[in-house]
This record gives sequence, C-alpha cells and structure tokens, in this order.
Amino acid sequence: MNQQEDFGGVIGRTFRDSEPWWPPLPTAPQDRPNVVVILFDDTGFSHLGCYGSTIATPNIDRLAANGLRFTNFHVTALCSPTRASLLTGRNHHAVGMRSISSYDPGYPNMRGAISRNAATMAEILRDEHYATFAVGKWHLNPSETCSQAGPFHDWPLQRGFDRFYGFLSGETDQFYPDLCYDNHLIDPPRTPEEGYHFTEDIVDQATGFLRDHQSIYPQQPFFLYFALGATHSPHQAPQEYIERYRGKFDQGWDEVRQEWYARQLELGVIPEGTELAPRNQGVRAWDEFSPNQQRFLATFQEAFAGFLTHTDEQIGRLVSYLDASGQLDNTLLLLMADNGASQEGGPQGVSDTARYGQPLLDDIDEAQSRLHLIGGPKSSPNYPWGWAQAGNTPLKWYKQNTHGGGVRVPLIVHWPDRISDRGRFRRQFHHVSDVLPTVLESVQATAPDVYAGQRQMPVSGVSFAYAFDDSDAATAKETQYFEMLGHRGIWVDGWKAVTRHEKNDPWGDDEWELYHVAEDFSESNNLAAEQPQKLRELVDRWWVEAGRYGVLPLDDRSFQLGGPTQRPGGPHNGLTYRYTPPISHLPGEVAPAIGLGSWTLEADIERDGCGDGVIFARGSVMGGLSFYIKDNRLRFDYNAFTDVTHIVADNELPDGRCTVSMSMDGEAPSAPGQVTLHLNGERVAEGSVPFLVRGGFGGRGGADVGSDRKSPVTDSYEAPFEFDGAIHSLEIAVTPYPKSGAAYEAAKNAFRLMMAQQ
Repeated sequence: MNQQEDFGGVIGRTFRDSEPWWPPLPTAPQDRPNVVVILFDDTGFSHLGCYGSTIATPNIDRLAANGLRFTNFHVTALCSPTRASLLTGRNHHAVGMRSISSYDPGYPNMRGAISRNAATMAEILRDEHYATFAVGKWHLNPSETCSQAGPFHDWPLQRGFDRFYGFLSGETDQFYPDLCYDNHLIDPPRTPEEGYHFTEDIVDQATGFLRDHQSIYPQQPFFLYFALGATHSPHQAPQEYIERYRGKFDQGWDEVRQEWYARQLELGVIPEGTELAPRNQGVRAWDEFSPNQQRFLATFQEAFAGFLTHTDEQIGRLVSYLDASGQLDNTLLLLMADNGASQEGGPQGVSDTARYGQPLLDDIDEAQSRLHLIGGPKSSPNYPWGWAQAGNTPLKWYKQNTHGGGVRVPLIVHWPDRISDRGRFRRQFHHVSDVLPTVLESVQATAPDVYAGQRQMPVSGVSFAYAFDDSDAATAKETQYFEMLGHRGIWVDGWKAVTRHEKNDPWGDDEWELYHVAEDFSESNNLAAEQPQKLRELVDRWWVEAGRYGVLPLDDRSFQLGGPTQRPGGPHNGLTYRYTPPISHLPGEVAPAIGLGSWTLEADIERDGCGDGVIFARGSVMGGLSFYIKDNRLRFDYNAFTDVTHIVADNELPDGRCTVSMSMDGEAPSAPGQVTLHLNGERVAEGSVPFLVRGGFGGRGGADVGSDRKSPVTDSYEAPFEFDGAIHSLEIAVTPYPKSGAAYEAAKNAFRLMMAQQ
C-alpha cells in the first residue's frame, strides 16, 4: 500500500473491519496571546496626545494609560524599510529594502521586496498555527508588480498572511483608494458622497476577518497587522473632523511647538533638562508671514489634526471590538509609527502632493477661496516643514533623515494579561528590528533556521520583553546603525554619531555630529569638536556595521530612481503598451508612463449609433487627462492641477468601426505640450496645454481603458462614463524627452532646485 500519511488507525478489506483515524487539527497552545501591530505612517514623536500634542487622540491615550510608553524607540526613517525590518527582525539593507520598494537600482540592498532568506512575522506565526490577517498599507513589493497581472509572490498572501485588504503602494487617496482584496484589485465599496473613507473601511474589514475567524475557530490565536494609510499625505478626513480644528493653530508652529514641548515635560515624555531643538533650516518664524499666508499654512495643520483624530476614533472601534469579543486582555498590541513627520510638503505645504514634484507651489492669495476644500475629496494636501517639525517636537529634522526627527517615534505596548506596571514609561533604547524578537518571545516561538527551503539569515534584533516588568533594566541593545538616502548615524551605549548628507555631494564632505543622547534627548549639544576621538570611534563602528549588514554601496538617489522600471519583461519594457479591453483598472505604477516623453495613442473602436464614453483616462480630479467621446465628437481634457484644457474635434464620428488617435508632443516636463486628435488618420482637432506635468499624473488615480472610475479627471462627465461600444484594441507608445535643449535644461534646473530645498 502506498500510504501518503502516518496513519494511526487500521486498514482492513472494507470499512467494516477497519478503524478510522484523523490527524489532529493543527492549533497553537490556547494560552498564547493574539498579536496586533498598529502601524502609523509619517507620524512624529509628539503627534499623539499621550506624547505631548494638543490633537485629540483619546483612544490611543487610553491604550497608553493601560500599557507602556516607550520614549527611546527608533525606526529606519522611511516607510518600506521600517516595515521590512519590523516584519523580519533584520536590518532593512540586509533584507533588500534600502529605500522604498519603488526602486531597484541593481544592488542586493535594494530589490524592492523582502529577501526569501528572511521569513516574515506572518510566515513564522502561521507556522505556529496562528491565523494571520493584514489590512491597510503594504508597500513591500516592486512597483511593477502592483497590477492584477502580478506577479504575486511578494504580495501579502504570498508572504504569510491568510487575508489582506488594503493598498499595495506607498500612498493612496483616502476617499478614492487603489484597493486590493486578497489577490485581486477592487473598487471602493462606496463613494465619498456615500460616506466612504479608507480608515473606516479597513476597520470594518479587520473586524470582519476577526469575527469570521472567532466564530469558527474561537480558540485559535491570530496576528493582525493593521497598517494605516494615516497620517501619510494626502491628509484627508471627513469634513466634521477638520472643522473641529478651525482656528486651533492660528498661533503658528512656533507657539504650538513650545506648547507641545511644555506638555512633554509635564507628562514625563522627555527628561527634565531636555532642550527644544532650534527651527530646522528653511523653517521661517511664524510672525514673518502675512495674514493670508498664515491662514493658508494653518489650514494644512487643521486637515492633519482632523485626519489624526478621525484615525484615533477608528482605532477605538477596533479596540472596542477586541474588548467586547473578550480578546483584548490576552492580546499583545503594539502601536507605533514607521518614521517621523514628513518633509515632503516643502517649505509652504501643497494643496496637491503632485505639486511637490513638479515643482509648482500654490498661489497663496488665489488659494484663499478654496481653503475649505483642503483635507476633502477635492484636495491632496501635505503640510509644510514648520508643522512637520512641530510633530517631531523636541527633535530636529524629519522623515528621511537619521537625526531624531526621522528615526525616533512613539511605541505603545498594551497587554493587560501580562503588563502590570501600567501607564508608565520605558526609556531603554530599541529599534524596529527588535519587534519580531519581542513578539516571538511573547508567544514562545523562535525564528526558523530554514524556511521554505531557504537558509535564513540571523535575526539582528533583540527582544525588549524584559522591559515589560522592569523600568530600570539596562538596555539590551548594544548598537544600531542608521542609513537612509545617504544620511547616516549610529547609536552605541548612549552615544550617537550622525550626519545629514547633501544630495550629490562627495561622501567625504559629510560633517559628522556627536551627541551624548543618554543626556541630550533632542540632539542639541554637538560634542564633535570636544570629543573627536569618540566621534572617530563611532564613525569607524558605522563602517563595520555597514559591511556587516550590506549597507554598501552608499546611494543618495531617490526621486532620480523613481518612475517606471524599464527592465526587460516588465510592464514598461520599451515604453509601448497594448491593451485588449475590457481590462482591470491600472494602478499608477503600471499605467502607461506618459510622463517620460511625448506619446501617441491609437484605438480601434466600434459603436452602434452615437455611443459616448471614455476611451482612456489617467489621473484624478486633482489632475489628469481623458480621451473620450461626448455628443458624438472626439474630445480631450487635460487637467493640470484643476486648470482644465478642453480640445474638441470639428467633425462628428461615423457609425460603426473606426480608428481614433491622438498625440501629445513636448520637449520636457513643465514645458508646453501640443495635442492633436485624429479620426481614421485625418486631423480633426489640435490645441496646446500650458505645461506638461512631471510624471504624467503618475502618482494619482491610475488609468482606465473604457471608463474613468473612482475620482473623475474632468467635470465634463460623471464617473465612470463607460464607453458605449467596443474597444477592440488600444495602443500607446512613449518617446522619451530629449536629454538636451533649453526646455530640458530648464526642467532639470527646476527639479534640482526643488531637491535642494529638502
């Protein structure tokens, strides 16, 4: 008999003389805790009420009051690397995530996906018979794999999660998100007009997953990875939450930062004697701005605060479910952020995040009439540097930087069955790579030496579970290096060496600073000149750690590496695209890369009568383009940051089958563009657009063939305005802009200026 399992019964000639046997259902020991990780995005050290801010976060504050607040917890300064380190317990370079997953410059430390030699927390816990769920932001797979065509091997379900609901990329519109459900892309279940918001949606989905699970397997523990889109830009919330903060920040960021600093001292978040770091370079004093400028700048903080308070309320819904279902007490819940507050709004903030990369700043006087829109569905805002530094109080610099403002974040640990010293602080130095070892120790599991046939690299993190009981225990961490986009740092035994690298500068020109952070919380007293030997010791140690964990080669490129990856076999190979509708929505990462140059589109269509509808659309209400038919005429609308150009064909279209085409010609991004429409090869319309948007609206809305779903590009029609007919094929070809000429040089210089302002 060819037996495929170890059978514990008896096999006779028939079932009457046989004894059945069933293998036991795999399950984890019933005393193991559930694990919930709540991960904020771009949330600074002081943003939560229990860490000093005046923004209302009562539900998070209750978790802190019933748990522990860590004040010396660190991350990697950017989202994908922190997530990779959190889920694997290894340093981010070692697992192939030097920067965000959008980039792969061709080196092992930056592949845009987590190495198979580093099993994730979900993979390990699933093998420990945990149910595993993820909702929210992923951002751990290469950009070109974000479409319905995959490949899927770096998506959540292929990295250990049983279920997933959220988005795959780095950011999404909170009202019109690019959603993924398990292994397929979906549209949002409702519109903003019907009350939709992404954070509410993921709480609904998370509690649904848990309710289904508990109903069938009530004794099986679970791991929930709850990765918020908040508070990454765009800062968007239901209007009533933003209205709560009208006028609350009119005093400006200087006074707000002083107030939050005082609250931190009063609460005990920071030690007595901590200095408030001076304003970062490029942050102006509030009283230097005109009244219109102050009103404009304050509106961004109102939107952010409303976003955070709304998020806190949704976290409260999740925690209330855990409590009501009897699961909260035996749940190890960790709430943290992936990096400090973001600098990506620039010196004055942007009502539309795409303006940051154009670069194109808002006209502040003109914007006064639409300030009420900021934070709603018809905006995509990010706040200015001054508010970002306030969010990092009392620290200096921001997300991306390896100073405290980029890498020191809140960490709340809540576990009623295990933690008795509630409402207290923990001061031990720890790093995001220490989360996995802490979880594994808490659930009595170990990281495997081999997983799925792959030899596993050693876990570099150390558990901080010892601190649950002992506030005075010595830090178990020996050293931790930092590196992000060329910025570098290292912590050893209460000392920190750190440098802020200027893009494109020689590495040898970087000026290292030295801080005794055990006594200088905010990194305000630079001891480099006084203790050069100590500094040299730490810098040398940085190079040792860099070699040990695969940090090299150093690379300060970021936006320069952005855009489509034109690797052989990828979706942007050759910059030619052919679609045979109907097809699924195309996320921005795989949509045609029309921002790289001039482009042509040709569609073979067939209509019965005078059918209207969209042929091709790219972008959203904040900016994009649409090639469509309305009133039996071929039309093209170009929405450049809500300034819409309309081009309409002179001739009506014939019945039946025909070929429609268009071209967009230009010399460089930010230069004017020339549009031509054709019907069966004949020119039927032409016109110009004022400037070609850098990236071609690549960061928003994705693209659709045969409709304009979600957020419509233009108000010339109502979404989805599906094409009433057949599109037999649609082809797009992009010709890259020339790398020379006056227009190219002007665009390059403008972009270089924007990068220099970071």
